[in-house]
Amino acid sequence: MNRNDNTTIQSDYGPIDEDDEESTPLLGPIQRGGNASFKSSVFNLINAIMGSGILGLSYAMANTGIVGFSILLLIVSSLAAYSIHLLLTLCDQTGVSSYEDLGDRAFGRFGKILVATTILIQNIGAMASYMFILKTEFPAVISGFLSPDHDRDVWYENGTILVILVAVCVVLPLAILPKIGFLGYTSSLAFFFMFFFAVVVVLKKWSIPCPLPVNGTLSLYEVSSNFSECTPKLFVFNSQGAYALPTMAFSFLCHTAVLPIYCELKRPTKKRMQNVANVSISLSFLLYLISALFGYLTFFDKVDSELLQGYDAYLPRDILVMLVRLAILLAVLLTVPLIHFPARKAVQMLLMGDRPFSWLSHTFITLLLLTIVLLLSIYVPDIRHVFGVVGSTTSTCLLFVFPGLFSLRMRPHPLLSVPAFGEVALVMIGVFVGLLSLCIIIVSWAQGS
Repeated sequence: MNRNDNTTIQSDYGPIDEDDEESTPLLGPIQRGGNASFKSSVFNLINAIMGSGILGLSYAMANTGIVGFSILLLIVSSLAAYSIHLLLTLCDQTGVSSYEDLGDRAFGRFGKILVATTILIQNIGAMASYMFILKTEFPAVISGFLSPDHDRDVWYENGTILVILVAVCVVLPLAILPKIGFLGYTSSLAFFFMFFFAVVVVLKKWSIPCPLPVNGTLSLYEVSSNFSECTPKLFVFNSQGAYALPTMAFSFLCHTAVLPIYCELKRPTKKRMQNVANVSISLSFLLYLISALFGYLTFFDKVDSELLQGYDAYLPRDILVMLVRLAILLAVLLTVPLIHFPARKAVQMLLMGDRPFSWLSHTFITLLLLTIVLLLSIYVPDIRHVFGVVGSTTSTCLLFVFPGLFSLRMRPHPLLSVPAFGEVALVMIGVFVGLLSLCIIIVSWAQGS
């Protein structure tokens, strides 16, 4: 169709002028859209972005400084928004509705298989890691609400039984839903849990004195006389700072959920979905920054790599701390069905191509993926290390490398143009972050051994 013709086309939303690119729903599979509101789409994307990684950001700030951390967080969040912009632009131009189809348009069937396999590995690893966290942490949370002398040999403190129960009673009913838009309500609940975490971190800043108690408890109050420990640092340069960039990068990974959310957005346009992404990333950035800042200002250089462990040491059995630990676990639990959706879609595209929806295959793949995730979380003792290696490569590919490569391939620009420079920079940053993450994991293993 000639773009110079002022042709009017008919869509589900009435006649549309082709020249109005920003207000026009996509002409391909996304054209029909869905029933998901702007607000529920924002909550779904925030839920895809935020996870247990929020617990490690105060440690990242302690090793980069307040200003250094803020600059890095702003850069990474901007890159995440830019890579989403590239994906949406490509979808707008090609009319395709999935990350896998973009791979197909860019590099043929090989590209489609590569993207689908990457999404599958990344999301299975993420789901298994989250279920592993639930298996190890839920018993401790339940125990915290019970009396210290309660019977320890009970079923509700058995991590394996608990993770199977939550998988069957919570994850399966949510994961088997046919559309991701239905998860908007649970995603809003997960966002509330993360917001509650940030509020508690701010409040507890004034519950723990500085300098910190020498003996680790507030009941026997004996503080260090070294008040220099309570001076916040604006910039920090040390070897541990290398962990900050990968931690931040993975904290904004949501790209496998972007296009499924786009497909089900009511009145889907590139501008509308970009606004969903911008609002989601901005709110996540704000919660990340607030929780990291006040967590750091509570413990300073003694902040733990997992923030809540510090509160356990100085405020044992504090009701707010126990509630926020439970809230984080519930938020992680409600994230699993959202991650499951693109993983199942990747399997369906690999096995069945573009065949119409079938409840039989949909249910079978859902059960198969959930069974694999459960088995991994139960029987692989060091699953976070195993998928740390895989995640360092697949995550950076989905977040940085693929959007940049696909855009370079399908939207050829002069080499010295601004768009080409941005796309090349995105690919290079992805390769750098991936290699850095891989090196950090290998060094950690070597030090551990």
